[in-house]
Amino acid sequence: MNNMSVPVVSVIVGAYEAMPYLVRCLESVEAQTLGADRIELVAVDDGSTDGTGDYLEEFAARTAIPTRVVRQANSGGPSGPRNVGLGLARGRYVFFLDADDYLGGEALERMITVADRAGTDVVLGKVVGVNRGAPSSMWRRTADRVDVHNSQVIYTLSAQKLFRREMVERLGLRFDEQLRTGEDALFTMAAYLRGGGVSVISDYTCYYLVGRDDGKHVTKAGDYTHRFAAVTALMTLIAELEPAGPRRDRLMVRPFTVGLIQQFAHGIVKESETVRRHKLELVAPLMARYWNPGVARHIKVNERLRLECVALGRLDLLADMLAFIKAETVPEVVHRGRARTPYLAFPHFGDRRSGLTDAVFEVTTRDWVGKPGLRPIEPPRAERRRRSLARRVARRLRTRVRGLAPMKNRVA
Repeated sequence: MNNMSVPVVSVIVGAYEAMPYLVRCLESVEAQTLGADRIELVAVDDGSTDGTGDYLEEFAARTAIPTRVVRQANSGGPSGPRNVGLGLARGRYVFFLDADDYLGGEALERMITVADRAGTDVVLGKVVGVNRGAPSSMWRRTADRVDVHNSQVIYTLSAQKLFRREMVERLGLRFDEQLRTGEDALFTMAAYLRGGGVSVISDYTCYYLVGRDDGKHVTKAGDYTHRFAAVTALMTLIAELEPAGPRRDRLMVRPFTVGLIQQFAHGIVKESETVRRHKLELVAPLMARYWNPGVARHIKVNERLRLECVALGRLDLLADMLAFIKAETVPEVVHRGRARTPYLAFPHFGDRRSGLTDAVFEVTTRDWVGKPGLRPIEPPRAERRRRSLARRVARRLRTRVRGLAPMKNRVA
């Protein structure tokens, strides 16, 4: 390392078979407006055979950024290199940069400015995908501080964020090297819930998430047992850190809808009976422990029904739901009761023998008839608020009209 002054931020890059993507990745660190004297780079080559380690050493020899390169035997995943990098980091903040991806030019400066101003321990910078999709719901507004329990930030639990290193060390946060996938979700969720606040930058693209065209992207690795292990670990962590109640229910929506439900998607009908039964065995304790009406009410009817079928252990009902959805059948909207409560009539609606109660079909969050983006159906409370606002506006307009009438007469 060619400069021993304490850096503001340590950029940790874990790299495995990263060429040629690594070139742009490192160029984006050099191009940061924060300045080379305020950055250190800790790069860990995780047993690459494509020249990744040699390129890292060449970069370290010529860059103005103080850089440390570690070359080690392959660890089998991103957790090991990130933990090694954390052990060597000296900055006030750490940022985990995947070797496939790259930073926006002002990314580090903007994120550090927000963290210093707001006193928060985690900063999310806007992410966009390059040749792949990227999360988007959390980038609707920039905020110095968000409430994790009522924010979309729970839908981005990847490690590519700015973390205050004092918080990381105080909480003893490290990546679980036993998990083959989802290790970053545990690290980030713990930082969200145990740290000193979360900031969001939505008005500048800080991170470019690159889709590799060689099929080696790490997130594609792992079989379904690894996915269940990751979901189990995240649900367990949430239950440990958040007491039972509405706040926990809101957080639990994330692992149910990102991670678990994908194991019971359309492809399950093509899987062997052995695999299907094994999946039911793996999911049963999770549904018994964490699935409840409070969680279900936060989930759209389409997904809620599939999860309820899984909770009942009814793959036959699930197959009916999947076929209905795949056929793009539009469910009838049925209103019942004095409150005109809306229900979506998916298969088995009203069939008591199925074990699916009417409540499972009730619209309790914003939903659609047909594909998302078509005619919206709002839950009763939201609909009442909307109508109440319309009535208030109408009353104000009528009052203004009545008030203007005498004035017109006087002018005449």
